[in-house]
Amino acid sequence: MKTSIRFENAIAKLYTAFQNDTLNPEDCNRCAIGTILDNKDSWRHMTDIHGSVQLNYVGLVHQNLGRRFNGYSPIELLKIEASFLKGCGYRLGKHFCHKPDYIDKTILFNGLCEVVATLCQMDCIDNVMDCSKLFGHHVAQPRNVTSQVLESCEF
Repeated sequence: MKTSIRFENAIAKLYTAFQNDTLNPEDCNRCAIGTILDNKDSWRHMTDIHGSVQLNYVGLVHQNLGRRFNGYSPIELLKIEASFLKGCGYRLGKHFCHKPDYIDKTILFNGLCEVVATLCQMDCIDNVMDCSKLFGHHVAQPRNVTSQVLESCEF
């Protein structure tokens, strides 16, 4: 399977952070996006609420100028971070982000699985974490997720 450079770099950084126990959803430098962006927290100025996929003025300016950060647009970065937080058990809303009672290695792994699925969708490739083909079992996905992925991919 052919993947993009941005995908390969993101996966390598996330894998290293997970194995070194430096991944932390509460630290803007060490969360999923902070890790992908070389442990920088400048991305947090693109939204007003942690976990939101709504760009603020600064984020919109970067998005409209076509800026990329390690290959990802501002809206893509926010989607990646939101998927990480949801996978870690955070409850995200328009005006809040409630964190779970505790975070352990298993919860971080669940968050990473969501991030990998999101990265695969963004690059229009099959989810590399999905083992349903290996075992001959198909998991039905909601219609809207599949149609959104197909609409964003160029064939």
